[in-house]
Amino acid sequence: MKKPREMMADVLAAVGVALVKGLAHLPLRVLYVLADAIFVLLYYVLHYRRRMVRANMCAAFPDMDRRALRRNIRGFYRNFADYTVETIKLLRVGTDTITRRMTFEGLDIIEGHFRNGRSVVAYFAHTFNWEWAPSITRDFPADIADTVVFGQIYRPLRSRRWDDLMLQVRSRFGSVSIPKKMTLRHLLQLRKDGQLSLTGFMSDQKPSHGDPEHIIEFLGQRTRVITGTESLARRLGMAAVYWDLTKKGRGRYHIMVRPITDNVAETGEGEVTDTYFKLLEDTIRRQPQIWLWSHNRWQRNRRHPETNIEK
Repeated sequence: MKKPREMMADVLAAVGVALVKGLAHLPLRVLYVLADAIFVLLYYVLHYRRRMVRANMCAAFPDMDRRALRRNIRGFYRNFADYTVETIKLLRVGTDTITRRMTFEGLDIIEGHFRNGRSVVAYFAHTFNWEWAPSITRDFPADIADTVVFGQIYRPLRSRRWDDLMLQVRSRFGSVSIPKKMTLRHLLQLRKDGQLSLTGFMSDQKPSHGDPEHIIEFLGQRTRVITGTESLARRLGMAAVYWDLTKKGRGRYHIMVRPITDNVAETGEGEVTDTYFKLLEDTIRRQPQIWLWSHNRWQRNRRHPETNIEK
């Protein structure tokens, strides 16, 4: 039997999920009015992680003047609010709408790997709006779209109701959500079955406790990064690409597929990870407002400032 606190959490989750599903029926232009209100709430009222966002952005751009810094911080919160309503809209968005608003370039690189019989890992990051990226499935020719398994790695949420909702969002265009702990087993099974795959990995998070550490200079700071994506792709002999996202306007995004390597197994240890973070840094420097600055990426550096890489 559930405890009273668990029962209350379940009731609140049920109400929240019902509300989200109801909001998904609204047109984007109406949802963006809601996003404007969310921005005001997060930035001006709740001050949601403002110290962390400012500290992260100041550390990454020490030469940025105060006016530009404030503009980029506000821009981040506006994008975060837009991300929220755009993700809700994925539950009901039409194919024509997503085709106009989420465009891709360089898919021939991925197609080439498929035609050569090689599966692909797509390095991605928490750049807005990453939740729309799985719509890439609709842009491939039918002979590929019907035979390749498209997927993304995710961490299941504690709430079963919210987790089911996010799985519904992420599978909107036919991709498969793979629990992080099941990644290797899933991809090994696909290889055993002779099934090609394109799997997206959000690899810009800091390592969990006990994970192997790889330390790089990223945005001018000594940064611990995860290497699991590279290790897995190396073991399976997969190709690797990077999805370089640009925000073209409100609710309009473009991803350029950039090659990393034809076969991760033929690269040196850490080489693919290093390349990914260099490409990601280029993306962030081009549009600072679209990265998830509220993530506590450099907490360890601030505890131990002597570990920072000197400029």
